Amino acid sequence: MTAEVRTFSISQTHSRGQARALGVVETHPARAFMALMLVVAMFLGTGAAVARGVPESFADLAEGTSPAVVNITTATLIAQDTDTHPMVPEGSPFEELFRDFLDQEPGEDNGAPQTRRSNALGSGFVISEDGYIVTNNHVIDGADEIMIEFFDGLGILPAEVVGTDPNTDIALLKVEADQPLPFVPFGDSDVMRVGDWVMAVGNPLGQGFSVSAGIVSARGRELSGTYDDFIQTDAAINRGNSGGPLFNMDGEVIGVNTAILSPSGGSIGIGFSMASNVVTKVIDQLKEFGETRRGWLGVRIQDVTPDVAEAMGLGTTEGALVTDVPDGPAKDAGIESGDLITNFNGEDVDDTRELVRIVGDAPVGETVRVVILRDGESQTLKVTLGRREAALADDAEDAPEAAPQAPVEKSVLGLDLSELTDEIRDELGLGPDAAGIVITEVDEASAAWEKGLRPGDVIEEAGQSRVASIVDFEARLEATREGGRQSVLLLVRRDGDPRFVALSVEE
Repeated sequence: MTAEVRTFSISQTHSRGQARALGVVETHPARAFMALMLVVAMFLGTGAAVARGVPESFADLAEGTSPAVVNITTATLIAQDTDTHPMVPEGSPFEELFRDFLDQEPGEDNGAPQTRRSNALGSGFVISEDGYIVTNNHVIDGADEIMIEFFDGLGILPAEVVGTDPNTDIALLKVEADQPLPFVPFGDSDVMRVGDWVMAVGNPLGQGFSVSAGIVSARGRELSGTYDDFIQTDAAINRGNSGGPLFNMDGEVIGVNTAILSPSGGSIGIGFSMASNVVTKVIDQLKEFGETRRGWLGVRIQDVTPDVAEAMGLGTTEGALVTDVPDGPAKDAGIESGDLITNFNGEDVDDTRELVRIVGDAPVGETVRVVILRDGESQTLKVTLGRREAALADDAEDAPEAAPQAPVEKSVLGLDLSELTDEIRDELGLGPDAAGIVITEVDEASAAWEKGLRPGDVIEEAGQSRVASIVDFEARLEATREGGRQSVLLLVRRDGDPRFVALSVEE
């Protein structure tokens, strides 16, 4: 029974007393009937509003989008050792017999390396009539041959790789066809809400064209990538669906099916699709350059936790806290460790993830305004962005080896501390100019342990001031207490990577 039928039946069972309560005037039968019909219409309208959110069928959506969804088959040649001689003792009478037998095998190069063909399956979708196809990078990564199978009788066509982006697991392919190809448009993933209906299409487990429906279960999921923005859905996604589209109810692609969360390898209703507003930016760059070109600021950053905000005297945890500024655009512009980035190129920065996204979307070589908070005062700096990919290629330095413990000099706030010497610098893999004090032991019952401080960490700053000795460190602790603050902000470096930690100054 539909919502409309149920609502109408309820309306018909109202007693006269109920009719009076609903405002029906009984002294005039015609008016009473009209008033009752108005009330029924109100109920029907409410029921219809709810029903419009639930599709009666996905058949029209599947029929309209399926011609643009494709199967992707890849083949990879893998070298293997084909020396399959039986193991017989050298000089055995069987040795010559086996050699003669193997030499008679047609097409065999006895003992020479051979190859075998490994096949894989995935999905994809056409985004333009001239043959551009989107899929996952992991579907075609390392493939020697990529074949595209169309569902609507267009046959099988070879594809060439236009470009790939492992960071978002997106690849752009191209096929040459004799006719315009059916394609599907991208939609705006940012307008999708938790609870919206979606439909996934692809080639699950190599079974061919298949659709599954569900809802958006969550937004903004992160898995492991720097630029992750996944839509979580309970629409069934299995192996082979990778690279296929996730559609909204208007037939627009709002995600690329990428991964599932499953203890068994099968769908348990937790699938992830890379949001279309991330994908379209990647696709535009791959189409134009054959590679991605993301903006690069050149800073190391961390989120502002409540205790860090308290230690810095901030009233909010919004922004991205700079922990280190190596050589690069930010250093050239005057950004320093301890600066809080609050706005980048006109966009407010909520946290580190937001800053990474905004910077990555900015054009390489563009000069942008960066608003920072330093010593309680707001400043605006101009930064000319570099290219992230080039910076990562140049930054090939190995991480320093784990630091051995150094002799204990003094215990403060549950930390055993030692001042740096040349010997300790060598043991920690630090440069000769490295300054600070090293943690050699941490009391596991202390607040320092709870904050993640560990032996081998080097404290470079306390209270946003450099410390070269334990005396300096204790002076900063005392100044923090005298200032009425409960915690001191430490700049700690571990294996070359800096981070800020807010540590309670209470003994």
